[in-house]
Amino acid sequence: QVQLVESGGGLVQAGSSLRLSCAASGRTNAMGWFRQAPGKEREFVAWITRSGRNTDYADSVKGRFTISRDNAENTVYLQMNSLKPEDTAVYYCAGSNRVMVPTTSIAGYEYWGQGAQVTVSS
Repeated sequence: QVQLVESGGGLVQAGSSLRLSCAASGRTNAMGWFRQAPGKEREFVAWITRSGRNTDYADSVKGRFTISRDNAENTVYLQMNSLKPEDTAVYYCAGSNRVMVPTTSIAGYEYWGQGAQVTVSS
């Protein structure tokens, strides 16, 4: 069982940047970030393969967010630039050792962090 712990959330103004980190207790293959806004379902944000060579993003964050990873540190990052009020949500780190190819589906990940609150004020 791999434990995931997010950090780096906070309250920022629109147009600002934040970097989320997710520290894993062990090796993971596919890694992803999801988010859940109040009253909404959890949605895909980004994924990255173990090599880091392949990534994918939700259309709503493409060009503003960047996912990356440091396998030596078992850590995945989400750099968020040009933040908007609609980015306000709890952000969850997700991981999987069942699959090599990441997915945009929640069901594709068996490890989840506790979530980090990101609030963007207008």
